[in-house]
Amino acid sequence: MAISLRRHDHFPHNSRADALSVATVGNAFVDRVYAYLSPVYDIAFGPLLQPGRVKAIERLAIEPGDRVLEVGAGTGINAPLYPPHCEVTAVDLSSDMLERARDRIGAAGLTHIRLLEADAAHLTFVDESFDRVYAPYTVSVVPDPVAVVREMCRVCRRGGRIVILNHFRSTNRLLARMEQAISPATVHIGFKADLDRQMLLEQTGLRPLSVEKVNVPPIWSLITCIKE
Repeated sequence: MAISLRRHDHFPHNSRADALSVATVGNAFVDRVYAYLSPVYDIAFGPLLQPGRVKAIERLAIEPGDRVLEVGAGTGINAPLYPPHCEVTAVDLSSDMLERARDRIGAAGLTHIRLLEADAAHLTFVDESFDRVYAPYTVSVVPDPVAVVREMCRVCRRGGRIVILNHFRSTNRLLARMEQAISPATVHIGFKADLDRQMLLEQTGLRPLSVEKVNVPPIWSLITCIKE
């Protein structure tokens, strides 16, 4: 199935997202891509990216009774990793992905997890609704990463943890140029290859407690923050 970027899927050139990546997409495009990917997502991105997911749950340091928000539920692949002593709300824009997540969660009897269809850049939760907010391989997918991360910060309580697991543009100049060159193509398989980590942190005001490389090869980053 061929998926192409159409003019109305793009953000204006003055968008905050433009400086973070050479690739710009809209919600309609992202929804089409993940409708296409949903049947094969677990095969393509499951085992390869699982070590990072496991480490991210550790970094969340979930305590009994914690309210957890997962931004980018996907097929529910993270769901079995959450301890049963917390309450998880997982959101995603793609109804196709959420349908698979519901099947997975229902089959496993995970009653501490609820799923919602939502635009991560415009969450409807009130300020400081959650103790832990987590974006697994999500911020390089969304049209406006800055808006999404700011929303994550808004709904996290003071002193709560914000964890972002993602691929970011390399600090190696040659590799960075290669990632920028391929990014307009990689959006067709669900992510921007050249998202600028430092610029994202600067524009959202996040100050990392730690930044770790995860997975094999270790080209993905795990960012852990405490909301001040």
